[in-house]
Order: sequence, then structure tokens, then C-alpha cells
Amino acid sequence: MSKPSYRDIARHAGVGTATVERVLNGRGGVRPELVEKVVVAARALNYPRTLPDAHRGLLRIEVLLVRPETTFYRRLSKAFERIADTLDPLVVVHRSFAEEMKPEEIARRILSAELTRAGLILAVPSSPVISAAVEAVVERGLPVVHVVTRASVDKGEFVGIDNYAAGRTAAHFIARMARAEGPAVGLCHPIYQVHRDRIRGFSDYFRDNPGPIAFKWLGFTRDEEHYSAETLSTALEIYPNLVGLCNAGGANSALIDVLRRHRRGRDVLFVGHELTEYTRAALREGIMDVVLDQAPEAQAQRALDLILRRIGLTAIEPDYAPIRFITITPEGL
Repeated sequence: MSKPSYRDIARHAGVGTATVERVLNGRGGVRPELVEKVVVAARALNYPRTLPDAHRGLLRIEVLLVRPETTFYRRLSKAFERIADTLDPLVVVHRSFAEEMKPEEIARRILSAELTRAGLILAVPSSPVISAAVEAVVERGLPVVHVVTRASVDKGEFVGIDNYAAGRTAAHFIARMARAEGPAVGLCHPIYQVHRDRIRGFSDYFRDNPGPIAFKWLGFTRDEEHYSAETLSTALEIYPNLVGLCNAGGANSALIDVLRRHRRGRDVLFVGHELTEYTRAALREGIMDVVLDQAPEAQAQRALDLILRRIGLTAIEPDYAPIRFITITPEGL
């Protein structure tokens, strides 16, 4: 008998020839149920080449994130999508979003047993109910990796930058580069442990290096534009001689707008996180001075490497060192 063609397999599986080509050549980007149909059809027709390991079944890695409206989490989600497209077609990376301020919903999603999961990657805030859910699924034997921030202090591996070092770095720039002597303030969203770590590093730097610039005030922003703008406006009223601003979280666009309109906006040395269209423009304008980018693409790759190692699909030992954050100034654009 002649070798079955892609057309033969496609007809047998009830799919298009392009789908067959993607599955048999491991290109990814094919729905799990179609992958299974193609593999079954190819084997039924005795297609003479190595096929995906159907004995494993489909391996589903679930990625749960929050805040799809933000540039950072869109970058992170897109990175998972791109990497998934390069994996074995029987490895399915499913991305979904939950509401940040609904910990019970996040916990329910973590505990869900509706679909069998080979691994779980979380980029969600911490709370007692979320932490308990993580501990429960880890006890069941499910590999869990936390990305960007930890949803549980004790259970699951963590992929992210050294946030304490990022806080100290922000303080170092302000202490060394501020245009005058005076107070500095920090802003954060306290439901995230990593934001608290950044502020701790920021505070510790000024404690360890006393001088004419000092950390005087901390504001909570919820990483939401209205609250962020209001909080920074309050800081500017309290400290009319403000010289330094560290934003440990998001909503940079709102802070940029406040500083752009304020008469002293360009006198405040502003260090924030994540390179976006807003922060890039603010660096060029002189509204921002330093951006510390978390490299979400590298975090997504490391998280998937850890899961694949845990479920036995690779023998390569991942790097466990913190992801290096990228320091960007106007001159580096």
C-alpha cells in the first residue's frame, strides 16, 4: 500500500489538510480535540512516521491571570500563547482571567476539578482563601508555579524578579539622581506581596543610606487609575517640595497624566515598572526617569519550563535564579 497522504488523514479525521500538517509536524496552535482526531486517524491509516505520544493523552496546563485590561498582563498572556505554539501538540496551555478583587472566585477556579490538569500556573494576588486553595491542590499532587507574585508563601514554585532588589534599585536612582533635596514617596497595591517587597526594599535603602533625600510617605492605589491619580495628587499637596516618586505597581498612565499637568511634574524623579506605550512616551518627555521592566516573556518561559520538568516532558533542569529585571532610561530607548 502507498503511504497515506495528508488528504487521506484529513478525510478520515474530518479536518483540513492544514490541520493535519500542523499536528504531524508539531507546529501547535490546534485545538486538543482536533489533535486527538488527527493522531487517531494517522495511526488507523498506518502513517509511517513517529507520531505524538498519544499514550500520554492530552496534557492540560492551566494559566490563571488577572487584569486583562493592563499592558503587563496582556504581554504575559501573549507570551504564554507564543510559547504554547512551539510545544508538543498534545500539550495544551489554556489561559483564562479571573477578577482580581474576588478571591473566592479565584480560589474556586484553583480548586476546580472539572478538567484534568497536568499543571497550574498562577499570576493572581494573595489572600487567605487563595492560599488555602493553592495548598489544597498542591497536596493533591498538582504542580503549581506562581508567576510575578506569590499566591501562597509556602506552596508552589515562584518565578519572578527579585522585588526587594527592585525596590532598593528605585531608591538608589532617586537618592543619586534627584534634582533637589527633599522627600520621596512610594505607591503600591498592598494585596500583592511583590509590591510590599518592593516598598520594603525602597524603605530599607533610605534607612541604610540616610541623607538629604528621605522616604516620607506611602500611598495605596489599588493599581486603578482614579485612585492612583488621587493618591499622587494628595502626596503633591502634602509635600509641595516632593523630589522622588516610586510606583511599585501599575496605573502608570494616571500618574503620568498628573505629573504632566502639575507645575512641578518634571521636577519629581519618577521610577516605575513596566515598559509600555505610556511609560515609553513618558521617558521621552522627561516625565519618567527610570522604568524597571519585569520581562514577562522570560517569566512565562521559565514557568512553563518548570511545569514541563515536573510532569516529565523534559529532562532539562530550569534556572531557579530570579528573573533579571531590565533597567530602562530615556537614553536606552
